[in-house]
Amino acid sequence: MSDYNQQAGAYPNQPHMQPQQGGEAQWPHMKLKDWVITFLLMLIPGVNIILPFVWAFGRNVNPSKKSYFQIVLIMMVIGVVFGITLGSAIFTMISGMFRF
Repeated sequence: MSDYNQQAGAYPNQPHMQPQQGGEAQWPHMKLKDWVITFLLMLIPGVNIILPFVWAFGRNVNPSKKSYFQIVLIMMVIGVVFGITLGSAIFTMISGMFRF
């Protein structure tokens, strides 16, 4: 057998993580069905609030999914801050119109 075939990770059907030469684990690419399942889970009310935190800060999560949900959480914070700012500005303008 060649040296390549004897290395860990040379077989395509190994589950989840495959060790590389440096000892670090390499995750397989997320397939389309994995992303579809992820987004279907995000459609469930209540679950869509908890799962981004689990996937963004979990230990045993695919790095692609982890990075994506870290960005999602950052965008959620920006959206909430923007919404509060815009809402308070609109409230101030409307309340100012009704002063006599």
